[in-house]
Amino acid sequence: MSVLLYRLGRWAYGRPWYVIGGWLAVVAAVAGLLLANPIKVSNEVRIDGTPAQRVIDDLATSLPEASGGQGMLVFEAPAGTRIGDGRTRDALLAAVDAVHGHDHVVDPRAALAEEAAKGGRSALLRAQAAVARAAPRPSAGKAPVPLLVNGRPVPGVAVSADGSAALLQFQFDKQTFELPSGTVEDTVAAARQKAAPGGLEVLPSGSMMQLPEVVGVGEVVGVGVAALVLLVTLGSVVAAGLPLVIALIGVTVGVGGAFALSGVFEIHSLTAVLALMLGLAVGIDYALFIIVRQRRLILDDGLDAHEAAARAIGTAGSAVFFAGSTVVIALAGLLVVGITLLSTMAVVAAATIAIAVLLALTLLPALLGLVKERIRPSRRGAPRADGAGAGRRPWAVRWAAGLVRRRYPALAVALLIPLVLALPAAGMKTGLPSGASYNGDTAQRRSYELVSDAFGRGYNGPLMIAVHSTGTGPLTPAALTTLTSGLGRIEGTRSVSLAGMDPAGTTAVLALVPASGPNDDATKDLVAEVRHRSERIGADSGTTLGVSGFTALAIDISDRLTDVLPLYLATVLGLSLIILLLVFRSVLVPLTATLGFLLTIAATFGVTTAVFQWGWLQGLIGLDATSPVVSLLPVIITGVLYGLAMDYQMFLVTSMREAHVHGAGAREATAIGVSRAGSVVVAAATIMIAVFAGFVLNADPMIKQMGFALATGIVVDAFLIRLTLIPATMALAREKAWWLPAWLGRLLPDLDVEGDKLAQKIPLPDRPADRPHTAAARQTS
Repeated sequence: MSVLLYRLGRWAYGRPWYVIGGWLAVVAAVAGLLLANPIKVSNEVRIDGTPAQRVIDDLATSLPEASGGQGMLVFEAPAGTRIGDGRTRDALLAAVDAVHGHDHVVDPRAALAEEAAKGGRSALLRAQAAVARAAPRPSAGKAPVPLLVNGRPVPGVAVSADGSAALLQFQFDKQTFELPSGTVEDTVAAARQKAAPGGLEVLPSGSMMQLPEVVGVGEVVGVGVAALVLLVTLGSVVAAGLPLVIALIGVTVGVGGAFALSGVFEIHSLTAVLALMLGLAVGIDYALFIIVRQRRLILDDGLDAHEAAARAIGTAGSAVFFAGSTVVIALAGLLVVGITLLSTMAVVAAATIAIAVLLALTLLPALLGLVKERIRPSRRGAPRADGAGAGRRPWAVRWAAGLVRRRYPALAVALLIPLVLALPAAGMKTGLPSGASYNGDTAQRRSYELVSDAFGRGYNGPLMIAVHSTGTGPLTPAALTTLTSGLGRIEGTRSVSLAGMDPAGTTAVLALVPASGPNDDATKDLVAEVRHRSERIGADSGTTLGVSGFTALAIDISDRLTDVLPLYLATVLGLSLIILLLVFRSVLVPLTATLGFLLTIAATFGVTTAVFQWGWLQGLIGLDATSPVVSLLPVIITGVLYGLAMDYQMFLVTSMREAHVHGAGAREATAIGVSRAGSVVVAAATIMIAVFAGFVLNADPMIKQMGFALATGIVVDAFLIRLTLIPATMALAREKAWWLPAWLGRLLPDLDVEGDKLAQKIPLPDRPADRPHTAAARQTS
């Protein structure tokens, strides 16, 4: 592997414009696809096979108008006025007309008018009356009232008992991500325009929320911090600029390619965000690792820039290749979960990582071929990367020597801190964000609180009860009365109303409003109880029932992902042991690396729970709302952090193994490895933390949590696990750290990540023979 990559790096360095031209052609092709195919990004969360999703899919056939995206607008009256009086009433009715008049909004008034024109009591009107009679009665002063026009209620409109607010619930004819671009925004704008004369403020809620921005101020700041770290680490604007170029081209091709295919495959907004996070972080880190190795070869071994670049690709490039492979494999492991949303995220993110690796191994040496000797570091005051020479000892040398001397206390600290941080994870609850998860100054939070105060928290997440007649005839008023009465007797039910019925009268949808909020335990208990009693209630009323709606879907998603997490974790850990065994040809190294990864995951979940669910230290990240841990987060973070943790493991331990293969004792090799790779790991981790932390400033709770969890995981893994626990363990184990049974050694291929075969086949020119081991090594005694 090292010899092959050496030749690739040497060729790319010598023919830079061939490589650069090829990558520019790829970028141009992606740009052309983007121009030809409009971007379609979804914010829907769909998990096939869950009970709630099956109900939605069934309604798409039996009652299509009930399977489209749900919309809800909240109207707030000016202080001192009531909705329904004078100007506010006229403005509200005009806004309702504007919403229902949109091309992609289902207008229920047309069906009611048609029924009324038939004369007498139509099936739909009789069904409404039957449900209304049997529905539970909220306590006095709390029940919303309908808005009447000519003595008939306006469909989908409810006014709070005190007249301070009104709700308009409606249905799109398609799921929101399938609607033409701008449909949701146009609907909200039309309502606001008509409501303005009455002084009504219009707040969108639920699925009406706009997609989160993929790139904002926080993300730009994160990249800026990364650029500063590169400048400090490399000491040159030219050298610092190369990793940024690699990362930006990588995310352009990876994320841009995903957007270009969004017309063919459904791309969730989180898919783009995850690929962008990882593409920026690993693109910068991989290029940094190779450039640092090239500059060390120039400074320590006196090589020219061309030969040093080729050898850096052969040695550090091998580590980058296998580090990137571990990230790709970890993400690909998400495919075993069998959830389409996670599978798409995994494929896009893995493709972006693979592109970053290809860029580091091909485009980077080509760019170095343009820079040539300007990449050479200044010798004045520059300590050698291995700690020898120069008039001062770099921190990495002191840290390495200290770890080897004080290995027992270092091991204790590296174990104790993650275990303490992991304690809150025992109380972790998962769910999907609601309006309560947003900061207080956002429209989402204001809408949620206005609905909660005026109507009750349950109106922020009503359940959708799909009802089908078990016979050949339509649903009768008596059946609906029995059904509604049975649902109303379940503890936690606040109200039940008819939301829709098919023309044949065989399928109906009831809106069940819980007394509790979308993410409350009481709501989860209510969903479970409705499903538990559905068979008996259905038998009594001659119907079959199904529970859906966003709240029920969120509960099902959390349960499903909680169930698959152990399987996925076992898959990742199994891959970890196999890959590290192949790369390092050691039994202990894979075991300690995997144990460290488990500590990282546990600590990450614990800190995330404490901050987001319990509200600890939220002010530090500009948050003033608590929420459950996002259901998707544990699975995603497990895969991503595994891959990134193995990056640092690869960079650090390959340096140790390289020293050991070249004759250093076990403790000497540990100190040399940390002194050589420690500063690179710190710089790489700082860059990743900066990039991920930039996403913490995003207003969307899902993106905020993801950025925070990844940044926290990198802090724990890089500084406590890889730079403390692993070296301390290696120093304790001494030669046993590199033990491998002879029979297993014969079976395993020699991947030569440390580049020993390269050194034998293509020796360094005028390489000093048997250079004494470094100052770091001498300090281990």
